[in-house]
Amino acid sequence: MTARARDTREPTSRGIIDVTILERSFRIACSEEEHDGLLRAVEYLDAKMREVQDGGKVIGFERVAVIAALNIAHELLSTRVGDGFDIGDFRRRILHMVATIDDAMAPQNELF
Repeated sequence: MTARARDTREPTSRGIIDVTILERSFRIACSEEEHDGLLRAVEYLDAKMREVQDGGKVIGFERVAVIAALNIAHELLSTRVGDGFDIGDFRRRILHMVATIDDAMAPQNELF
């Protein structure tokens, strides 16, 4: 975690954490399972917003946020290649194939 996107939460049953993005503080509700992913997302967003801000062409928190969001959306959509080829779907299929092969090979491991 960086100083810009840090978890300053106090233990609560509600699962609320305080984060800082571009020197602005936000309170965000999240479950314990989402906590680490949310902090990674905050750090990523903070870095992207700083890139936009450091470029010097965009002024204002909201405008920087919108341009950063567009850049992130573009990155996401760029992971889809050509005629609807979805890298995420491809990755899931490969992982499924690996699991199937592992299951098929498990009896072989008992022979040795």
